[in-house]
Amino acid sequence: MPQPQCVVYVDGTPHPTDAMPADALADARRRGGMLWVGITTPDPDEIRSVAQLLGLERIGVEGALRTHQRSKLDRFGDHLFVVVQPSQYDDATEAVHCSEVDLFVGKDFVVVISADGAVDTEKLRALLDEHPDIAARGPLGVLWGTFEYVTRGYREVMDGIEHDIDEIEEELFGEDEGVSRRIFALQREVIDLRHATAPLPGIMDRLEHYVGSRMPSGEAPGYREIADRARYIDARVAAFRETLDNALTIHATIVDQRRNDQMSEMTRTSIEQNDQVKKISSWAAIGFAPTLVAGIYGMNFQNMPELAWPWGYPFALGLMVAVSAGLYAVFKKKDWI
Repeated sequence: MPQPQCVVYVDGTPHPTDAMPADALADARRRGGMLWVGITTPDPDEIRSVAQLLGLERIGVEGALRTHQRSKLDRFGDHLFVVVQPSQYDDATEAVHCSEVDLFVGKDFVVVISADGAVDTEKLRALLDEHPDIAARGPLGVLWGTFEYVTRGYREVMDGIEHDIDEIEEELFGEDEGVSRRIFALQREVIDLRHATAPLPGIMDRLEHYVGSRMPSGEAPGYREIADRARYIDARVAAFRETLDNALTIHATIVDQRRNDQMSEMTRTSIEQNDQVKKISSWAAIGFAPTLVAGIYGMNFQNMPELAWPWGYPFALGLMVAVSAGLYAVFKKKDWI
């Protein structure tokens, strides 16, 4: 089992050590400093060992052993157990990647655990080296710095999502019906991001009250600032989801309208074709009447009506005209021609 990384901070100055957490904590207390412990990709035995050395609450430890937790804040006596979810946005795949970081915060120590191994705890600690004033404020200062880092990281994620939503809005009125799949996929990513950001306003309000009660002034302006930012983040992510819901509804309406227009066009074409068939059939029937009469009189039978009648030929022509005119009148009345 790899040994956790331990760093003793005295007045904001880091002093890395190879000692075990219990010995490092004793050294930090002796020097009036703070112990920082970083654990990446831990196993249960490693977490329980550190918890036993530092006297962490069992309930909080069991919570740290459960991965895929949402952001939360629990208080166990003088210890705080915090779960935050730093996020990144992959614009190529339009995917939000939320990681999990668990923190145990005591009076003079901070334990940072990358539960899924996606976050390098050394990078988080490097922020303390770059800003010694944060480390000089003790564990609550480190906790503030962590939330500052996480919440500012959401800005790039939200900007990336907003850019893709703008593209989707431009595609809504295009011919690509596959945009609905893109909307639905991005909507799922926004929901995952909402799981990470929705608890933040409540967490920061509780931390502001907790830290403020320990300050001489009774206030914690740094935590208040992050609380305001958390509310802004939560509202913006909620707006993303609402926008995508509306976009999905609008696209479905547009697709239905296009299909209705296509059905209307097909119906209109069918009616036109039917009218043409009626006209063709009507004129065919009108033209068939003279042919029928002429065909009968052209059979050359001996005993045919009016065969020897002087007016037979005009009568046959008149009959052709009369039948054709009658059929024309009938079809005209039915509006077939």
